[in-house]
Amino acid sequence: MNNLNLKLQNSYTDLPEVFFTRISPTPVTSPEIVLFNDYLSESLNLSLTGVNKKDLAATLSGNLLPNNTNPISQAYAGHQFGHFSILGDGRAIVIGEHVTKCGKRFDIQFKGSGPTPYSRQGDGRATLSSMLREYLISEAMNALGIPTTRSLAVVSSGESVYRNKPLPGAILTRVASSHIRVGTFQYAAASGQINNLKALTNYTIKRHYPLLLESDYPALALLEEVSKRQAKLIAEWMGVGFIHGVMNTDNMTISGETIDYGPCAFLDKYDPSIAFSSIDHGKRYAFEKQAAIANWNLARFAESLLPLIDPDKDTALKLAENSVNQFRDFFESEWLRVMRKKMLIPDEKSDDPKLIWEFLEIMQSSGADYTNSFYALTNNRLDLISFSKNPNFINWHKKWQNRTNQNLLINEDSNEKSINPAYIPRNHKVEEALQAVEVNGNIEPFKRLLTVISNPYKIRDDFSEYLGPSEDGLVGYQTFCGT
Repeated sequence: MNNLNLKLQNSYTDLPEVFFTRISPTPVTSPEIVLFNDYLSESLNLSLTGVNKKDLAATLSGNLLPNNTNPISQAYAGHQFGHFSILGDGRAIVIGEHVTKCGKRFDIQFKGSGPTPYSRQGDGRATLSSMLREYLISEAMNALGIPTTRSLAVVSSGESVYRNKPLPGAILTRVASSHIRVGTFQYAAASGQINNLKALTNYTIKRHYPLLLESDYPALALLEEVSKRQAKLIAEWMGVGFIHGVMNTDNMTISGETIDYGPCAFLDKYDPSIAFSSIDHGKRYAFEKQAAIANWNLARFAESLLPLIDPDKDTALKLAENSVNQFRDFFESEWLRVMRKKMLIPDEKSDDPKLIWEFLEIMQSSGADYTNSFYALTNNRLDLISFSKNPNFINWHKKWQNRTNQNLLINEDSNEKSINPAYIPRNHKVEEALQAVEVNGNIEPFKRLLTVISNPYKIRDDFSEYLGPSEDGLVGYQTFCGT
């Protein structure tokens, strides 16, 4: 068969075998395609010619692998809520690296594909609901222009997965620039073998940042580059009100892509202290703490790299500390860039942060919706701003108009596609769509929501129900680690 024209290699297996285990997916009973991402497929130069739905489902469930496939599960470590653990792909298998016509390399990973040596007594499976959530949110992030892993397909397994009760099982095909994480470097450092750390560092630089090979301090240059990528990523999360929910070091990629959409959520009303994850009792990963946690994670990355930064321990530590301490400046610069863009501020002035924070404070004190407030502001729809009669806002708005010169205001017919989204994956709409699938086997509400979030910057009359937050405010709303 065609096997989708997957051009699979596996350069990761050139690393020492301590980093992975060769293992194939565990077959499932009766796989069926639930969703297939045609747009992503085209961008990857895949081909469905000669592939029927049955064969497609068999391939993307792991039942029928392409020829010469060398599947692996990856080992890594991680600080989970601050506690160090040796981990690994407990329910995911990378079947290979697909290389596109233009030479771009992407991991093709099956998530929910069965137990691995890293499953830690887990079943290695995933529920249909959790895989649909990842598909939806990752595609929303892509539509919002935020670096992310992508979802090529969701395949139902025809089997039940037990999570307190039997639930429909599924496999997600995840596409990523790579699955190398901060936790991968922690794993290498924990092995106590500097050759393992050297091999991983060299491989990562060659794969993601080849120009850094020319640096006098490649490991230090890698740390700085990852810091910049993460600063940009977190700033962009903050711009759309995204809360990752589980920013463990094993969920921070070296490529700078968002990964793992378990207990994630989006802000409705602007509350910087909010955390939705059911297991984040101390709000470690609250919205306002995401930059600080990224900084903390990067310090763990730096610790792992110390033996390669400089042979002298004191020198290595000083260089690493200086690099990690730069993250705050990187982030503040990126956050200001994002917020200036969101507020149509055309250039840079020293009092911009004050102007931005004043708007956020008015929004917070008013309990206003984050997404709708920004959209209304920059589309000259003050009638949609709940606090438009607030004297503080009226005074602020005059200052903002003077700053933006008004002529930069856009409207709904503008060609501008990426200022402030009208649509995000509203938490209550996500839950409604997933419940329709889980309880009634009805995929249509999910597909409609997917259509909405795929074009987030243009309001449509027939999508009005997706514009606002839940009427009850989703009091006590919680999200859960992907199951």
